[in-house]
Amino acid sequence: MVALAQPALADPRLSETALSEAFARTAALYERVRRVVPPADWAFFAEDAEAILRLKRERNAVILAHNYQTPEIFHCVADIVGDSLALAREAMRVDADVIVLAGVYFMAETAKLLNPSKTVLIPDQGAGCSLADSITAEDVRLMRQAYPGLPVIAYVNTSAAVKAEVDVCCTSGNAARIVKSFGVPKVIMLPDQYLAKNVAAETGVEIISWAGQCEVHERFTAQDVRELRLANPGVTVLVHPECPPEVVAEADFAGSTAAMSDYVGQKRPPRVVLLTECSMSDNVAVNYPDIDFVRPCNLCPHMKKITLANIRKALEGNLHEVTIAADVADRARASVERMLAL
Repeated sequence: MVALAQPALADPRLSETALSEAFARTAALYERVRRVVPPADWAFFAEDAEAILRLKRERNAVILAHNYQTPEIFHCVADIVGDSLALAREAMRVDADVIVLAGVYFMAETAKLLNPSKTVLIPDQGAGCSLADSITAEDVRLMRQAYPGLPVIAYVNTSAAVKAEVDVCCTSGNAARIVKSFGVPKVIMLPDQYLAKNVAAETGVEIISWAGQCEVHERFTAQDVRELRLANPGVTVLVHPECPPEVVAEADFAGSTAAMSDYVGQKRPPRVVLLTECSMSDNVAVNYPDIDFVRPCNLCPHMKKITLANIRKALEGNLHEVTIAADVADRARASVERMLAL
């Protein structure tokens, strides 16, 4: 954290006096995150946070932020926060002219699918996803040819072009329900092979999967869990279902980011570890100061491309508007709406 105080990372437009004044004006805002964001960091966040709040009012804009966003975004400027399913649901209820998606590109596409008449911005077009990048629309068409007649389910971590080729979408939070809703013994589920294996074990449905994986969650191992338990006696281990099945088998609970957050709030374990993206623990810890969070995690390089500075620039310049070809959008929207209907 100390590195953030180096002059090279400061906004060159701001003097020390301006930074100090911005810090003072945003003291109430900083109070929300002071347990996880050092004052030296907030000194450089304050001016952008203040500007974003003003720009949202001026442009009738809202910010949707995924659970993996850093605390200064998640707790200080976002209007709607949550996992992929929550953001997809809430995007349909947004009463604003502009939506800024603080997350990765497929999430911004989903927001656009559900709000075709609104302006949807993503602060960095390079905020991708290893899962979304692992499969194309042509790949889906070939899978249909190889397994004719099987329902095809796409994880929301896919492009709009892929969503347009499938029967329905799912998230990690509703995947098992979506799979069981077809009432058949075998389905195709793309592109996360580990989520598919975990859902197959939960539902008893045979799942034909794709060889995709999340670059954050695939790196966790069963040995990691065992070592955590040895080093932290009594720790409760929560994992994401994008982790390999042997990791899920070692955990106390597996669920979406929303489900993990709910578990912490309902069960209130004295000591807990969330085996997922790094910012998740910080964001949950803000709400539960009495719980000890053990923090081994893996960083998502794509999520971390979103910053207060580029959220501000997106709002100031209407930068990086998300557009989807009409023929693709209509079919992709239908697969997302089927998911939401379930």
